[in-house]
Amino acid sequence: MITKRLILAVGIAGMTALSAPAATQFTVESEEESFIVASVVENLESPWGLAFLPEDRGILVTQRTGDLLLIRDGRKTIVSGTPEVAVIGQGGLLDVVLSPNFTTDSLVYLSFSESGRGGVGTAIFRGRLVDTPGSPARLTNPEVMYRALPKSGGGRHFGSRLAFDEAGYLYVTLGERGSMNRAQDTEDPYGSVLRLNPDGSIPSDNPGFDAPEIWSYGHRNAQGLAKHPGTGDIWLHEHGPKGGDEVNIVRKGANYGWPRVTYGIDYNGSVISNMTSAPGFEEPVVYWVPSIAPSGMAFYDGDVFPEWNGNIFVGALAGQHLRRLELRGNRVVHQEVLLSRIVGRIRDVRRGPDGMLYLLTDGPSGVLYQISPDR
Repeated sequence: MITKRLILAVGIAGMTALSAPAATQFTVESEEESFIVASVVENLESPWGLAFLPEDRGILVTQRTGDLLLIRDGRKTIVSGTPEVAVIGQGGLLDVVLSPNFTTDSLVYLSFSESGRGGVGTAIFRGRLVDTPGSPARLTNPEVMYRALPKSGGGRHFGSRLAFDEAGYLYVTLGERGSMNRAQDTEDPYGSVLRLNPDGSIPSDNPGFDAPEIWSYGHRNAQGLAKHPGTGDIWLHEHGPKGGDEVNIVRKGANYGWPRVTYGIDYNGSVISNMTSAPGFEEPVVYWVPSIAPSGMAFYDGDVFPEWNGNIFVGALAGQHLRRLELRGNRVVHQEVLLSRIVGRIRDVRRGPDGMLYLLTDGPSGVLYQISPDR
């Protein structure tokens, strides 16, 4: 059951109560938890990723149209010093993640699509966040620390989620830019997961492919990436074509099969591969037919929702819902569809430092929602 009403302000545990205009609040009964979904900030322009600043300093939100926003006390301000982005098709300003050492180095990492010789490609930027009272927030010491080459035409399949592992290595997902066979070419970084040092250089223990930044390959277009809080493994999910979305555990040097093996077919109904699995290719943890178009991914590891501890949450674009995956070890043993066609296309999902879940909805009037317990 879902109850909906307007409220004057939304209080967020660990953050100042918002002085925003009237917001929408839902109460939802699910299998395991009763929870409230409340809008924190509305009228976002194609939001894509979010990151939480420490010490209740606010939330960074990327807008695919090019702006990085700082959301604090219910107000949106633009952070200056961001890179020039190429807003084309699925491209633009994409993910955002903080350095593991943010409290000492203040570094913010951004992924984005960039124009250049040969077309458009995915690039990784970092800058130091300067956020002093009374002054607009800005990124200083700007640096494009990695560019995926070669660039190409079109506006599809840039990836690109970012995540740090426990050792401080940066993982980057790159789509195959709509050219499926690039995902099997280890001279070409597109269609792969990269593993980089925090400065963009290549770790000496990478697998040693011709494109040395590649950690794993055979990926179509991964838009979910998260570190497992128990094992430290990096997990991802990726878009299939018509069917065949997958959740995978990222392993060194592994080939995830696209397009040689797939559970999906082409959008025109033609067969891409007669194989759904084969020796030498990693099997997905779980796959979806028909596609849900997954975007955003978070493990829940808090005390606020004890029944959800250890679960994965995945946003769905085409499916317009939040998907809860219950794990037993590395196996998905149960799934629940939450918020089906209630808030729209979900672009990102993260666990906040307050133990709540946060969602970004896609599109020209996107919303940042908070999920809190109804108790």
